[in-house]
Amino acid sequence: MQAQSVIRPETTMKMIQPNCRVQFAAEDVDFILSVLGHKLGDGECLIKLLADEASRDLILDDDALFHALLERRGCLRVSSRFYFYILVRNVFRRSDIQDRAVADYVAEVLAEFAHAERTRCVVPGKVNSLDYFFEMLSALNAADDRTGFFIRAHIGNFSLFFSGVFPDRIRFRAELRGFPDVKYYEALGRTHFRAASDHRLAQRYEVAEVFSTLSDRFETTRRALNDIADRLFSLGDANLSLENLIGQIKESSPGNQA
Repeated sequence: MQAQSVIRPETTMKMIQPNCRVQFAAEDVDFILSVLGHKLGDGECLIKLLADEASRDLILDDDALFHALLERRGCLRVSSRFYFYILVRNVFRRSDIQDRAVADYVAEVLAEFAHAERTRCVVPGKVNSLDYFFEMLSALNAADDRTGFFIRAHIGNFSLFFSGVFPDRIRFRAELRGFPDVKYYEALGRTHFRAASDHRLAQRYEVAEVFSTLSDRFETTRRALNDIADRLFSLGDANLSLENLIGQIKESSPGNQA
């Protein structure tokens, strides 16, 4: 008797949302104090300031935090979300992308996709994840309305992640093997972020404006991420993956959030 395929138990697809700024870990507070304590006072004072949205955003925009993340050697005792938000927000501001929600969303994408297994598109009812763009595009033909929205969001996210963090890999594959070039991923990302932004669920998840901005300014955001990738890979061996680089950050457990 033939063995039957086992269907994955997932019934919902995860929606990435701009949540980095509300997921502080105790180590993040300690890091901010170590850099800005002379301006902000003690830990109790800082926690009160971080509880206020306007004060929190001004603190996170301080250039000293950005420089400290890049210049300090050894293992950084901060959460990956804090780390990526500070980097993304800084390079986006330089590129005139001022909406903090956009920086927050992209930072969350980096924090998620830094773990290879989370780059996979898992569709309810499918035995295997969709690991390639052609599989995701093909799945759209048979997807229901909700699943189609999640797949489009994932295509946009992964197009931005891949072209933003690994542009040299794309160019190498395009020149030597005839694979799609960076412009292909830009077009793919723009198209599917636009379609996702127009979907009713984008309003429900409060990402419609974020997706719209990422569609309109995909090339700008991609180039800003190229800058981050250059800074990250300059820290060590150019062959390191982003997941390896995250190993330089001391991840904080959920229970240590401030």
